[in-house]
Amino acid sequence: MSQAQTHDFDVLIVGSGLAGLSAALHLAPTHRVAILTKRSASDGSSGWAQGGIAAVTDPSDSFESHVNDTFIAGAGLSDPAATRFVVEHAPESVEWLRQLGVPFSQEDGHLHLTREGGHSARRIVHVTDATGAAVQRTLIERVRRTPNITLLEHHVLVDLITAGKLGREPNRCLGLYALDEATDEVLTFRAPHTILATGGAGKVYLYTTNPDTATGDGIAVAWRAGCRVTNMEFIQFHPTCLYHPHVKNFLISEAVRGEGGRLLLPDGTRFMPAHDPRAELAPRDVVARAIDFEMKKHGLDCVHLDISHQPAAFIKEHFPNIYARCLELGIDITREPIPVVPAAHYTCGGIHTDLSGRTDLPGLHAIGETAYTGLHGANRLASNSLVECMVFARSAATDILAHPQPGPAPVPAWDDSRVTDADELVVVSHNWDELRRFMWDYVGIVRTNKRLDRAGHRIKLLQEEIQEFYGAFHVTRDLLELRNLVTVADLIVRSAQARHESRGIHYSLDYPHMLDVALPTILRP
Repeated sequence: MSQAQTHDFDVLIVGSGLAGLSAALHLAPTHRVAILTKRSASDGSSGWAQGGIAAVTDPSDSFESHVNDTFIAGAGLSDPAATRFVVEHAPESVEWLRQLGVPFSQEDGHLHLTREGGHSARRIVHVTDATGAAVQRTLIERVRRTPNITLLEHHVLVDLITAGKLGREPNRCLGLYALDEATDEVLTFRAPHTILATGGAGKVYLYTTNPDTATGDGIAVAWRAGCRVTNMEFIQFHPTCLYHPHVKNFLISEAVRGEGGRLLLPDGTRFMPAHDPRAELAPRDVVARAIDFEMKKHGLDCVHLDISHQPAAFIKEHFPNIYARCLELGIDITREPIPVVPAAHYTCGGIHTDLSGRTDLPGLHAIGETAYTGLHGANRLASNSLVECMVFARSAATDILAHPQPGPAPVPAWDDSRVTDADELVVVSHNWDELRRFMWDYVGIVRTNKRLDRAGHRIKLLQEEIQEFYGAFHVTRDLLELRNLVTVADLIVRSAQARHESRGIHYSLDYPHMLDVALPTILRP
């Protein structure tokens, strides 16, 4: 084993979003922590979150109301214990961020609270329309100033190292292999505790609001390591992604509808009241299906979201980033509507965990979007995700602090002595494109058995081809991401095939009704 390639820590954290950074800060006073992130620290999904953080901070609001709203959005599948755990710990998480210096929007000396679809009260704490970016900046600055935290950017997770794979008992996570893109070497990282905080899997779809990093890495490596994965059929499609030929992934916040934005057909007709009595404030799955229906019915490339009836000063104050970005593209949202389409947005399922973030593999925790905690059920309630990151980051850190482990165990270094450089990288790019296109066409907002079967057949062919490529050539970030995406695509399709009903954001034309009993879809390796 080459000592030059082996790095030892007390805790390894993969991912530099809100979940990973929060966990690192909670652990740093007593543990040597490494944060590995495959691009720069600010490139994850957390920084893209516009809406805010759902927490009961107003005396007229209540935990019961927040819990009930989450249950309704989750269509009967939200776990009661997990939901109450998050809701009751949400206010202290917001206060922790305030103490760190996050500049939340104020009004008359108090937190300004906005309302989003599915919430029965104004409870969204925010920083104008760029909450995630403000939180990320604050935490990254704090992490960079914390001596016990080593931030390793451009380090791509390859796989977990487990005792079981090395023929040892009892099985547990011993660390991981990661590709250092600067040196093109696969390095060995050892630690008694590893936390996966790698985000979601939106890039498995052709259209997504997610950044390019959202390739389901944590879900895929945990599955390969023997962990259960739950509710992967529930991929939330955000109803309003900007439709523009020169821009991808730009989200038009839910808060635009919360502050009075109306969805219109090109002729100016408002259509949401015909689909749901809550109109634009209906849950995301209802709004996304309504837009999908209207686009297919009328043969449209997009619909329009109009908030121009509000005063221009109001729009610029509440949505400065959306206003500025659209204006750069020639769209003045104070005078005209915004062209929008639905896009894959949030992975409600993931690695099966408990209330401490523990997975089925001892020594491995999972937090944030990569984890299934039970909170989101069949559909995530708006702005419940950032607070879930913080609550479970603290919970996982508390669990690790309470269970000290011996130092790193011996593990073999990465062996790539029998592989060569790839001569046909076009295979990777072609397979990536094919995967995302058929997932969009066959496993999108509305599903059928036939479409799922077609997707499953193509996934099997891609898996064989990608695994052959992986075994023969040096690993690259593109290859590793493609390998993980095809694994996640398989999990999504298998989960969708197992659910013989329509519930929340899983809608099947073959099973249009909801069953009387709500059960999670749990896949076991």
